[in-house]
Amino acid sequence: TPMDFETLAVALDGPIATVRLARPDKANAMNLAMWHEIRRAFQWIDETPVARVAILEGEGRHFTAGIDLAMMAGLLPQVHDDCDGRSREKLRRVILDLQDTLSSLERCRKPVLAAIHGSCIGGGVDLICCADMRYAAADAQFSIREIDIGMVADVGTLQRLPKIVGSEGWVRELAYTGRTVDAAEARAMGLVSRVFDTREALHAGVREIATSIAAKSGAGLPTVRAFSSTRLMTIFFVTTGGAVPPSYRRFTA
Repeated sequence: TPMDFETLAVALDGPIATVRLARPDKANAMNLAMWHEIRRAFQWIDETPVARVAILEGEGRHFTAGIDLAMMAGLLPQVHDDCDGRSREKLRRVILDLQDTLSSLERCRKPVLAAIHGSCIGGGVDLICCADMRYAAADAQFSIREIDIGMVADVGTLQRLPKIVGSEGWVRELAYTGRTVDAAEARAMGLVSRVFDTREALHAGVREIATSIAAKSGAGLPTVRAFSSTRLMTIFFVTTGGAVPPSYRRFTA
């Protein structure tokens, strides 16, 4: 059975694991505990043989309001040092750890489907960019809002999102302006694969897709995952001593 979490609701229904952001009173703002629990949850899914596919969703009115500002304020004393260089190094290590928590979705060898409704802001965009597939309710809204608080989206959005949508310019516009993207635009740009009329239809539709995926070969799913991963180049370097067949180079572009 799934382990206990403070900020997530994790369930396993047959071969389908569900990870639900569960701070609805805070619009599922991502506090430090949630970042770390996301890593634990997807590590557990990866290590659990019966789990063959994972759904990521949010509880309450919104998917997530992004990074918890109270957490941000708490980081200041954590990285403070009289030496500016040591302070910067402490901050670098914190950021690397936050990046690693979300990369746990990519390390998970089971397909991850993100079901997004309401607001998906800042760190929430970082999070869904790590999923294999993204689906939205018609009320979903996306924004890279870090610019509004004098920050940069440094946990993965600026690296992953251009590869998902195929447009550096569109991503830079969102990062520079912080403007909100509705579900229709997100679908048109390829950020989400499908838009459902309601939150209920979204969850039912995503579960249907997950059920279809879970019915496929248990050996084939991780293989497809590996071949569609940007980490594929590492596999070839380890197994071939650095010789990457030309026919496979397109998988790592």
